[in-house]
Amino acid sequence: QVQLVESGGGLVQAGGSLGLSCAASGSIFRINVMGWYRQAPGKQRELVATISSPGSTNYADSVKGRFTISRDNAKNTVYLHMNSLKPEDTAVYYCKLRQWANDYWGQGTQVTVSS
Repeated sequence: QVQLVESGGGLVQAGGSLGLSCAASGSIFRINVMGWYRQAPGKQRELVATISSPGSTNYADSVKGRFTISRDNAKNTVYLHMNSLKPEDTAVYYCKLRQWANDYWGQGTQVTVSS
C-alpha cells in the first residue's frame, strides 16, 4: 500500500506564490513518477506537472514558466512551487504517484487565488 499526504495550499492574492508538498509512504519502488493534478469546480481533473524518479519533468502549457516541480527521492516527497498565481489556478490540487502501472492519489489540498 502507498499513502500520499499533501501539505501547503491556502489563499493567496493574484501574482503571489505558494508551495505544495506531498510525502509518500509505504511500498515505494525506486522507479516511479510523481506529479500534481488539479480540479476546479465543474471541470475535469487536469495535469499540472510530473517528475520521474531520475528527474525528468513535464508541465501543462498553462503553468510553464510559473510553476516548478521537484522531488527528494530520499524522502519520497514531491514539491510544487507556484509563482505568479492567477485566479484561474484556483482548484483542488492532488498529488499522484504512479508505479508499476498503479496510480495512488492524495486527498487533495485547496489552492485559492483571489483577484
